[in-house]
Amino acid sequence: MNSDIPVRPELGHVVVGIDGSPSGRTAALWAAAEADRRGRPLRLVHAADTDRRALYANAETLRAVREAGRDLLTGTASAVQERFPDLTVTKELSRQEPVAGLRAAAGHRGTIVVGNRGLGGFSSLMLGSVGLGVAARAEVPVIVVRGEGELPDTGSVTAAVHDAEDLGWLLLAAAEAEARKAALRIVSVWNVFAHIGSVATMLDDLDGIARQRVHEVKALADRVRAVHPDLIVGHHVEPGTSTPGILVEASGHTDLIVMGRDRRPLGVGPSLGRVAHTLIHHAHCPVEIVPLSVMKPAGEP
Repeated sequence: MNSDIPVRPELGHVVVGIDGSPSGRTAALWAAAEADRRGRPLRLVHAADTDRRALYANAETLRAVREAGRDLLTGTASAVQERFPDLTVTKELSRQEPVAGLRAAAGHRGTIVVGNRGLGGFSSLMLGSVGLGVAARAEVPVIVVRGEGELPDTGSVTAAVHDAEDLGWLLLAAAEAEARKAALRIVSVWNVFAHIGSVATMLDDLDGIARQRVHEVKALADRVRAVHPDLIVGHHVEPGTSTPGILVEASGHTDLIVMGRDRRPLGVGPSLGRVAHTLIHHAHCPVEIVPLSVMKPAGEP
């Protein structure tokens, strides 16, 4: 068996967290469209957090919380089914807190969708603690629905890559593009300031390092084309001094921007890197964060 042959990923079922906020409703409808494209079921989850509430709330309060959650799930399911009558929709009133509830509902194969603003009471916060917690800790892809809910399709999915190690999650971005019948645009930002003063710069010229980056990105694109021969794949190395700024600008011209989630040094604890953190706060379109562990080589536990 050739271990260098990439595995073509399958997009799993879609789980969306709803909390009664306008952002949550927008996320639910976006998630429904995503599930419909994939031909997968949609799971609506409202995490009532009643296990923790039971420590300080009385039985009447807990009953009211559960009833409100059931009403929210029923109303959201009706809105989704009205727009997507053939979509399989299930509802879950979770007793857990939201981050744990969404992770449990997604299992090992799902994709979690959250809105960019919850009911935390601080409208100035662009992404609530639930969204940040899920994006940083989930073992499955997480999509933060940003931008206007009814923007016209651009016909493209953008993947923000760094190096050859990104192939695994990049294939998932390719599957997202294929499900949309869209093109995949692979973008890597060449930030010269990241190399000035490094040992590498003392030994090699900057042009040589830039050419190497272009070669690596082209090689990634070629490997994606080998797995998805019918997919239109473009690749580009963008020079600039601000990787987050360039990607936020790119997000205004694509339907979805996808990137891998950084690992902390020594693999300790969950982490959102600076670029991912900026994108999920400021992007003009939905942002998909994919943990690097999602696409493991065959046979690896």
